[in-house]
Amino acid sequence: MLDLDRLPLSRKQLLSVGRATARINIWHGSVRSGKTVASLLAFVIAVAAAGPSGLIIICGRSLQTIERNVFEPLADPALFGPLSKHVHHTRGATTATILGRTVHLIGAADTRAEGRLRGLTAQLAYVDEATLVPEGFWTQLLARLSTPGARLLATTNPDSPRHWLKVGYLDRAHELDLRAWHFKLRDNPSLSPAYVAALSAEYVGLWRRRMIDGAWVVAEGAVYDMWDESRHVVTELPPMRRLLGVGIDYGTTNPFAAILLGLGADGRLYAVSEWRHDSRAAHRQMTDAQYSQAVRAWLDGLGAEPEWTFVDPSAASFHRQLWEDRHPGVAKAKNEVLDGIRSVSSALAAGLLLVHDSCAGLLAELPGYSWDPTATAQGEDRPIKANDHSVDALRYAVHSTAHEWRHLLPADHHQEVSDAAA
Repeated sequence: MLDLDRLPLSRKQLLSVGRATARINIWHGSVRSGKTVASLLAFVIAVAAAGPSGLIIICGRSLQTIERNVFEPLADPALFGPLSKHVHHTRGATTATILGRTVHLIGAADTRAEGRLRGLTAQLAYVDEATLVPEGFWTQLLARLSTPGARLLATTNPDSPRHWLKVGYLDRAHELDLRAWHFKLRDNPSLSPAYVAALSAEYVGLWRRRMIDGAWVVAEGAVYDMWDESRHVVTELPPMRRLLGVGIDYGTTNPFAAILLGLGADGRLYAVSEWRHDSRAAHRQMTDAQYSQAVRAWLDGLGAEPEWTFVDPSAASFHRQLWEDRHPGVAKAKNEVLDGIRSVSSALAAGLLLVHDSCAGLLAELPGYSWDPTATAQGEDRPIKANDHSVDALRYAVHSTAHEWRHLLPADHHQEVSDAAA
């Protein structure tokens, strides 16, 4: 029914199809790189070999994306030859038939989709655009693949280097029963050189690295588009010449974040440590007094006495609590958002500001901290107000102490920060 030698597949595609026998199999990389065709071929072969027990599932962001990304290619004789006649799906339906087997389709647009998986037992699952489904859904799906030899096959374009799929799975492939294949645009033998050149020309900068080279990097639109983990994250800290201050973003229902900023003996700034409390995740809210005590215990544990404590200006009651508890140098943080972003950006771009790898919340937020496209369309520069608690705490500490470190910048960055901090 299916002659692989007659299909326009690259050697990488063929190898991935034959070796997709792990519990988790992921094809990731650039747009139009051939990963979807290879993964679908592996899935169809798995359907043909599947036993009678357990469900077969296809998941995606929505039924519409499943139809577009899965069933339209499967129905194309140019891609799958005679096999396309054995794929039947009615648009809008939540089931399909592949090689005579019933396949269930599940859209996973938000965390509520996790409930659709509860109670079922699956033997085979295919996930389209895996980075777009909620992490909880993915975790629940893996738990439901409980029959002997059950497998998950998934495709995705790259996302943030701190995305849960990258950090929790791809980066841990050696620890898990997981195989992954990385595809670049040039890995698709069916594309003409003219098309490859045209598509490559449509993307620039970091977006080009993601969508053409298939790299897990920060996309265009990121506030700190100069952020590079390989350049800005350190595992060891030099001796601190000064502990300039702690920046605190106050939250009750939202996460509370504190970042300790130090000036190293090497003349560079360091996000030395972070303390966070997420009341939703912990199922426990804290009072101002408890937060104050927790911050003090964190700093005492580090043996740290910062010169200043910069607090979100809107947190008046917490500011008063810190002052009553005699935290050092309690002051309202400079909260000019754009000017603060310029200060942080200049320090990052100059290689002056580095982050210790223990600052998990900050490292998770920095790559995805993005400009609001709606505001941009209206001619405004405004970051999206989401997942920004640790980055705000960093901004408070960096911008509020700019007068202490701006002289360390190269000459071409110096005036920019001077203007921003004025």
